[in-house]
Amino acid sequence: MSFELPLFIDYLKATRNASESTVSSYQRDLKKLQKYLEERGIDDVENVTATNLNSYLLYLEKQGLSTATVSRNVASMKAFFHYACRSRSLADDPTEAVKAPHIEKRAPEILSLEETVRLLDAPCGNAPKQLRDKAMLELMYATGMRVTELISVKCSDLNLILNYVICKDEDRERVIPFGDNARAALDRYLQDGREALLKGEKSEYLFVNCSGTGMSRQGFWKLIKQYAQSAGITADITPHTLRHSFAAHLVQNGADLKSVQQMLGHADIATTQRYLDLSLDRVRSIYRKARA
Repeated sequence: MSFELPLFIDYLKATRNASESTVSSYQRDLKKLQKYLEERGIDDVENVTATNLNSYLLYLEKQGLSTATVSRNVASMKAFFHYACRSRSLADDPTEAVKAPHIEKRAPEILSLEETVRLLDAPCGNAPKQLRDKAMLELMYATGMRVTELISVKCSDLNLILNYVICKDEDRERVIPFGDNARAALDRYLQDGREALLKGEKSEYLFVNCSGTGMSRQGFWKLIKQYAQSAGITADITPHTLRHSFAAHLVQNGADLKSVQQMLGHADIATTQRYLDLSLDRVRSIYRKARA
């Protein structure tokens, strides 16, 4: 794998135009697999068998890794060996006989409307960082963007006259409208916050950190945790919680599922359907309480 792996990483960057987080994830998973195989005397992809790979998955499970992590490793190895077959360095794909463990889908964690308001109001000061944080939280909740998409927004992607943002993922881009609250927060950040954070530096990215460079996933993760704590929210929320809350609140208020699917960028409307299921569960819960 030592020869093919760098080529695969280059392929992800140059041909697939994969995000940094995706490339990093594949590289981390596959380097661990490479080390496991080399320790067992297997250093050529042509000698890797389905038995080797299934043994590796069993090894990961014994390490106490979650089902989701093991499944991600399966996705990484499948992508790599599919590439190896397409590039003709491998005749047979050993991952065809490898199955990912079943992941029990849990209902997404969502905030109540009252909790959402408290979270969005948590960065209430006038310091540049607080103006940035307020704008980030408002835009994420107003659009349902993923955190990677949020920190990748460029100034040129934002239209404050027509209230929309162009959101780009690995395969396509979508135009998402947002409301007046997000526009007001973005306006204040651009007028009174962003230049102060840049400190004379230049950046194409809308949201920058205190060093004037683009925000990281980890940086946004930390700030949402801090604001959740200051807002008195006890649930262990993540940046994705705002995305789930955005979708659930739209559906609860009668939004069309197809429109929500397009805003979220879901390839399959079945993924969006779970927010309707959440809404119906809430109605049933209210009905049962009323009957009690």
